Amino acid sequence: MKLIIAEKPDQGLTLASIFKMKKHQGFVEILPADLFPEGALVTWAVGHLCQLSAPEKYHSSWKKWSLTNLPIIPEQFQYEVTKDKAKQFNVIKKLVQDKRVTEIIHAGDAGREGELIIRNVLRVAGAKQPMKRLWISSLTPKSIREGFTSLRSESDTRNLYYEAYTRACADWVVGMNASRLYSLLLKEKGFSDVFSVGRVQTPTLALIVKREKEIERFVSEPFWEVTAEFHVNGKTYQGKWDKDGESRAESKELAEKIAAFCKGKNAEITEVKKEKKEYLPPMLFNLSALQADANRKYKYPPKKTLDILQKLYQKGYVSYPRSDSRHVTAGEAEMFPDILAKLSDLQDLKTHFPLPIQTLLGNKRYVDDKKVTDHYAIIPTEQVPSIEKLSPDEQKIYMMIARSLIAAFNEKSVVEYTEVDTLVDGRAMFKSKGKVQLELGWRKVIPLAEKDKEPNLPILSKSEKGEVLKAEVKEGKTQPPKRYTEGQLITLMKTAGKHLEDKELEQMLNKTEGLGTEATRAGIITMLKDRGYIDIQKNIVYATSKAKILISAIGEEILASPEMTAKWETRLQQISEGTASPKQFMEQTNKMVLHLIQASSENKDKWTFAQEDQDNFTPKTYKQKRTSSVGKCLLCDGKVVDKGTFYGCSNYKKSNCGFSISKKILNKTVTQKNVKLILKNGETELIEGFSSKEKMFSAKLAWDQKDHKLKFIFDKQV
Repeated sequence: MKLIIAEKPDQGLTLASIFKMKKHQGFVEILPADLFPEGALVTWAVGHLCQLSAPEKYHSSWKKWSLTNLPIIPEQFQYEVTKDKAKQFNVIKKLVQDKRVTEIIHAGDAGREGELIIRNVLRVAGAKQPMKRLWISSLTPKSIREGFTSLRSESDTRNLYYEAYTRACADWVVGMNASRLYSLLLKEKGFSDVFSVGRVQTPTLALIVKREKEIERFVSEPFWEVTAEFHVNGKTYQGKWDKDGESRAESKELAEKIAAFCKGKNAEITEVKKEKKEYLPPMLFNLSALQADANRKYKYPPKKTLDILQKLYQKGYVSYPRSDSRHVTAGEAEMFPDILAKLSDLQDLKTHFPLPIQTLLGNKRYVDDKKVTDHYAIIPTEQVPSIEKLSPDEQKIYMMIARSLIAAFNEKSVVEYTEVDTLVDGRAMFKSKGKVQLELGWRKVIPLAEKDKEPNLPILSKSEKGEVLKAEVKEGKTQPPKRYTEGQLITLMKTAGKHLEDKELEQMLNKTEGLGTEATRAGIITMLKDRGYIDIQKNIVYATSKAKILISAIGEEILASPEMTAKWETRLQQISEGTASPKQFMEQTNKMVLHLIQASSENKDKWTFAQEDQDNFTPKTYKQKRTSSVGKCLLCDGKVVDKGTFYGCSNYKKSNCGFSISKKILNKTVTQKNVKLILKNGETELIEGFSSKEKMFSAKLAWDQKDHKLKFIFDKQV
């Protein structure tokens, strides 16, 4: 009899659902069938049933966080059962030891993590039976049946396991040593908190902090532009003053002179340039692309998109969710007509049929066996759901995937861009830009977002003459780089190679898909949030003071650079291909950790931290700081204390005093120093960097005694 082990309960039940079966506690029994003449047993893990043991399990002295205990490097790594999942592990172990079981089918997710999870369970459970591997990209009845008839041998995926195991051990060594190292050294500097450090999370955090520093260092400068409205042969349109490709005037006075000069003057169109551009339909989704798109459209955090996708996959409606490919094989492409025929029955998609293109076979943009490794792109399966039975979130993600496939069967989108030069009184040149959609093509399926639309221009011809109806000066300020959204963070991790100066390393990282994997990026972002390194407000990612302090301490060490990840990912990929040694990889990791401990311990006295970050450092684990008073309440006799995201009155529960000051106002952190100034003097010093509607400004914050709230005092009033 065969024992089938899936990665999750739903997955196990889905695999068994195409057969007659009998349910038991923690497993199901497949009754004798064509594929399993003797019947079979199906059980499952619950994600990671086993984990690498904690340091104290190797040596009791390693439990204490001490610099003298570093480095922590076990001679032989040990896995143990996760306590809250012991019940299910015991079910698996009992089945493994069942004398009827003569062969095991590994049915974990067809990827690196799935390989590790099930093999570790079997290893800890002491399995001795021969093993086969089920490797499928969707959970439809057809795919399940085909998968069981073409099982892979154990040796086919063994190197993938070695890679995943080596990765886990190396990450453990880096995390355990570097986290203790920086937590202890930063505690000496007065920052009492746990500073989690990791091979992927720390380079990602360094890129976020780098952007934050660029914003802090940015000096906003004013600029002036002149816009004019023209009337030519009954047609009106707008243009912007331009001189040698520069649309901004050197001074307000010059801009006002240009506007005054143009009012009421004659205007002539001196040039009309038209350019057609063709846009091919987008490629099919992989996980990162879908997460970025869902974040842009619906503000979904990447983790939420992955969770929704996992549910759709387990229901058999979409293919494997953690795919890094945007292509399909020729075999999959042959199935598209059947899938599309079923999609055409869905109410929201009916209008897109019949399709202009009948097949994608031969189209390398979508169909390329060489660009499909473990899994093909995320596509709908032939098992099309009743949309109304899906949750609203599932409907949105499913329709995104369905539309991406339908778009691929549509023609290109053709846009004509127009640029018009208008000369005012023979002297002042104005440029107008617009576009016209000549052929919608695939845009009928995936319309352009409203904010991405450009203004249309009337039909204009060279030498047409008219007049200036009005001209005005628009004042603005240069804007700092924008912070990342959560979706952009996924893209940033995937394209981290762009931040390397070494072209060879950049190619390495691009080849290995950047920082992290399709499966882990969403988890890394969640981890950065949970550990207090980033704060996400309205989908915008902010680096906290804790993050800036850690990255300042790490400095130029390779741990904070994508360079290390580039080298690691290349070597790990070689392990999965069987061309590199796991042992040598671990030796190199150990050397890197030893260097990090020595270098950081020697350089700690040179570390410097921004005063604002020191003032604003409030660790979750350090309660003393939260409850200490920063001053007397301005509404009652209470004390103002740190309450996490704001400062509030200690008398809130006793007398319902509502005095509070937010720690972030118009995207600017209000430091503890400035809160103390408000409580003592009624106002802060001048604060630079407030941003409202994409505009930056400087002001003081002052307490209004009459309205009992904070107000801005601007430069001119000071």
